Order: sequence, then structure tokens, then C-alpha cells
Amino acid sequence: QVQLVESGGGLVQAGGSLRLSCAASGRTFSRHPMGWFRQAPGKEREFVAAISWSRDSTYYADAVKGRFTISRDSAKNTVYLQMNSLKPEDTAVYYCAASTRITVPTFAPTARYEYDNWGQGTQVTVSS
Repeated sequence: QVQLVESGGGLVQAGGSLRLSCAASGRTFSRHPMGWFRQAPGKEREFVAAISWSRDSTYYADAVKGRFTISRDSAKNTVYLQMNSLKPEDTAVYYCAASTRITVPTFAPTARYEYDNWGQGTQVTVSS
């Protein structure tokens, strides 16, 4: 059974940092792109960041560019999201996802429908 398990969420003050992790089990995603999405209460799930399996290509939503960094450790089958300079509007449930449809090494999609494996999410709350 394939599982993506997020961890590292929590409560932090504005301006603080958190590092999210997403560990995959059941299969390897080392040759597939991975992404992070988030969903705030009453809002649609939105793209945050994505990384190609070659790690050469990363993509970010405008709202997090320059503050968040996505990375991956293929040997550990884990993807990370380093979040700095957090703002109250970053408050959401953060989900990691894998796209098994895409095998191009230097590309990662930003559209939700391209991802077919999802974790359960981890809550991030940023207080003002």
C-alpha cells in the first residue's frame, strides 16, 4: 500500500519557520515529481511548490516565492518544504503529493489534477 505521510506542522508566530517532511512508503517516487499543496478553511486546495525527480527544476506559487524552499532526498524517499518568514495567511493544512503520470526528469506539474497520490495533510498555523 502506498502511503505519503506528512510531518512537521504546528503553531508558529509570524516571521517564524517550519520544516515539513513527507515520507513515502510502499513504493518509491524517486523517478516522479513531488509537490506540496495547501488548503485553508473555506478555500480550494492550492499549489505551493513542486520539484522534478532530477531535482533540477523547482516551481513555486507567487505567494511563497523567496520564502519557501522545496527539496527532496531520493535515497530516503522524502520531500521537504522549508518555510521561512511565515505569515498568518500561510495558515492551512499542507499536503504532499506525488505524480506517477509524469516521468520526465526535469519537469514537475503545478496542477492539482496531475497528482495521483496524496498524503493526509499536516496543519500549519501562523499566529500574528
